[in-house]
Amino acid sequence: MTSVKPRVVFTPSGLEGRVEAGTTVLEAARQLGVDIDSVCGGRGICGRCQVQPSVGSFAKWSIAAAPDALTAPGTTEADYHGRRALTDGRRLGCAAHIEADAVIDVPAESQVHRQVVRKQLDLDDVVIDPSITLSYIEVTPNVLGDSRSTGESILDALLAQHGRTAHRIDARVLAALQPALTNDDHAATVAVRHDDSGDAVVAIWPGFVDRVFGIAIDVGSTTIAGHLCDLASGEVVATSGRMNPQIRFGEDLMSRVSYVMMNPGGERELTSAVRTALRELIGDVLRDAGETRDKVLDVVLVGNPIMHHLVLGIDPTPLGMAPFTLATAAAVECRADDLELDLANAAAYIGPCIAGHVGADTAAAILAEGPHRGERPQLLVDVGTNAEIVLGNRDIQYAASSPTGPAFEGAQISCGQRATVGAIERVRIDRDTLEPRVKVIGCDLWSDEDGFAAATAEIDISGVCGSGIIEVIAELFLAGVIDADGTIVGGLAQRSTRIVGDGRTFSYVLFERGDTHLLITQNDVRAIQLAKAALRAGIDLLVDHAGMAELTDMRLAGAFGSHIDPLYALVLGLVPDAPLAGVRSVGNAAGAGAVRALLSRALRREMEATARGVVKIETATEPRFQELFVAAMAFPHASAPSPYLSALVTLPERREPATTGSRRRRRPTTEENESLI
Repeated sequence: MTSVKPRVVFTPSGLEGRVEAGTTVLEAARQLGVDIDSVCGGRGICGRCQVQPSVGSFAKWSIAAAPDALTAPGTTEADYHGRRALTDGRRLGCAAHIEADAVIDVPAESQVHRQVVRKQLDLDDVVIDPSITLSYIEVTPNVLGDSRSTGESILDALLAQHGRTAHRIDARVLAALQPALTNDDHAATVAVRHDDSGDAVVAIWPGFVDRVFGIAIDVGSTTIAGHLCDLASGEVVATSGRMNPQIRFGEDLMSRVSYVMMNPGGERELTSAVRTALRELIGDVLRDAGETRDKVLDVVLVGNPIMHHLVLGIDPTPLGMAPFTLATAAAVECRADDLELDLANAAAYIGPCIAGHVGADTAAAILAEGPHRGERPQLLVDVGTNAEIVLGNRDIQYAASSPTGPAFEGAQISCGQRATVGAIERVRIDRDTLEPRVKVIGCDLWSDEDGFAAATAEIDISGVCGSGIIEVIAELFLAGVIDADGTIVGGLAQRSTRIVGDGRTFSYVLFERGDTHLLITQNDVRAIQLAKAALRAGIDLLVDHAGMAELTDMRLAGAFGSHIDPLYALVLGLVPDAPLAGVRSVGNAAGAGAVRALLSRALRREMEATARGVVKIETATEPRFQELFVAAMAFPHASAPSPYLSALVTLPERREPATTGSRRRRRPTTEENESLI
C-alpha cells in the first residue's frame, strides 16, 4: 500500500504539489518551480533559502498545517551563523525536511526575482532579473588516470550540485580555476553570467562568497555619479560623485568638441580624462563599502551622446555639426577593462542613445520615470548644460534637446558658482522694502535670523549657485525689480539702495559683508532669460508636435533640476503653467534608470525598445523655434496665460512698452542666439 505524499503550498506564489516525505523544502521548491535563492547548494552556509512555515488551518487550500509538518531544527541550523540570522521561527529551506502537509512562505529576501527595497534612489516596482548567479561548489580532486580537466569538473559540479548548466568558461577565468581549488575542501564559488550567447562562468573565488556587486554610473558633462549595488538584493550600498575632469577642456559640450576639432588627438585626452575619473569613482564607492574590485561583475554606464562617445573612445566631432550623426545609437556591451576601468571580472553595458543630442542618460531617465507606461501625458525635463526634454504617454513619446548653456549652473553669471559650502542657495526679497534674505550652503539659518553672522563667520560667502540664481531672478520679478521683459527697473533706485547704477544699466545688490559684494547684473538676468527661453521653446515645440496641451505631470530631473523649487520654475516660465502639485523634482532620474538597468535584464530590453520608438524633434531645424524662443524670453511668458500661477502669487502688472526702443520687448541678438545653438 502506497502512503500519501505530503502536499506543500508555497506562498506568496501559490505554487503547490506533492513531494516525497523527507524532501527538503529547498528541493521541493525547485521541483515545483518556486522562486527561491541559494548560493551554497543546500549546505547550510549562505542562509538565502530561509522560509517561514505556517501553522494552522487553511481553508483556501484545504490544508491543516501542524507544527511538526517540518522536521525539527538540527545541527545544520544550530551551527548557522551567516549574515541573515534565523529569527521569528524561520528555517533554512535546505535543512528543513517536509514530513506532512505544509504551507510555507518564501520571504521576499529569499526570492531570486525579488522586489527591490527602496534606498537612496526611487527603485520602487523594480523586480530583480539577475544577469549573475553565484554557486558554491565542492570539486572532487583528480587522481592519477583521471582525464577530466579542472574546467570540466567545475561545470559538472555546477550541474550536479545546483542543477545549473554553463556552456563555457570565460577565457579570462581559466588561469584562476586551479588556484581557487587548492583549499582543503576543494571548494569555490563561481559566478555564472546569463545572456543570449549562453551561460558562462565569468569569475571564481576560493571558498564561499555570497555577495557580488554592480555599479551604475551617470556620466554627466559636469558631474559623474555612481551607485554600487548588491546584485542579489538590489541594495544601493554606496554612492559617490565627482566633477567631470573634462571641464578643463570646456564648460559645455560644444566647447569640448571644439577642443577636439582644434587639437589633433584631443579626443584621446578627453577619453583618458573621463576614464580616469570613472576608475577613481569606482574606487571611491568600493572603499566606502569595504569591498574589492574583483567582486564587481557588472557596470552600466549612461550619458549624453558626447559623453557616450568619449567613454567609448569615439571621436565626437560628428556630433558637433549638422546632421549630428551618432556612431551608434544601439546599446554597447563589452568588457569593463576595454574601457580601462580596472575591473577584471566585470562586463560593461553602455545604454542606447536616442539621437545626436539625446543620449543614453535620457533613455535611462525615461526608464526610471516611465512616460511610456502611462495614459496621462508626462513632461520629463533633465535640466542641465544641455536640457533634454521628453513628452509623451504609452502611445507615443517625443524628445528634444535645448541648448540652455551653463547659466543655470552658475557659469555666465557674474557671481555664479557651483553648489559648495558658502554658495547662496535660497533667496527671498521683501515686496515692500526690496531687502533680501538668503540661505547659504553650510548653514541652516536665514541671513535675517539671530546667529547667522556667527554661524557663517568661518564661511566664505562667495557666490550664488544654480538654485539660488533661479530664486533670486524669480523673486526680483515678483518684487517688481525686474519687469516682465527682464529689465532691471532703474527707477526703483530712489526707493532702495539695493538698486545701483551699472554703466547704462542697473544691478541689484544681493549680499554684502566686508569686502564681499554680490550683485545681480542686467547681463545675469539676460543669461537666465536666454537659457530659460531655449528650454521653454523646446518644451513648446514638443507640445505642438504631440498635441498634448494640458500638462499636469511635469518632472524636473538632474542634479540641478532636483534643486529647483517648482513654484519658481513656474514663475520664470521654465515650464508651462500647471497646478503646483503637478510640477515636482525627481532627482537623478538618469542614475535611477541606470540602476534599474543594472539590476534587471528585462529592464535593459525595455529601455532599448523604448529608445528606438522615441520620436526625435530637432530644434535646430524647426521653423517655429525662433518664434517660440522670443515669446519665452518674457517672465513668465509673453503670451501664454498663467491662471494656476496667478492663484498662488501676485504677478506684477505688465507695463505697456514705451514708443522708444528702450521699453520695447527686446529680441535676442544674433550673437546671443548663436551662442545657444
